[in-house]
Amino acid sequence: MDAIITLLTIFVLAIFIGFEIITKIPPTLHTPLMSGSNAISGVTLIGAVVAAGSDVPILPQALGFLAVLFATINVVGGFLVTNRMLSMFKRKG
Repeated sequence: MDAIITLLTIFVLAIFIGFEIITKIPPTLHTPLMSGSNAISGVTLIGAVVAAGSDVPILPQALGFLAVLFATINVVGGFLVTNRMLSMFKRKG
């Protein structure tokens, strides 16, 4: 029971700190921040693939599959948005 409370506390603190950090970032840094978050999502995707492919009961495998699905959507969507934002700064020739 103590482990669940500890993990829940860390999760809530991570949400609070993440919200505070993101709201303080100026708009000029959104593109580099998005590129960094795409890299983090890539690491999440690798962990999700490992979780989905491990020899565990069906529930953790299903959660691993959902993690793979959502991390893939996040990575692809993030790169598409980053590419579109960066194309706005290119000179038209």
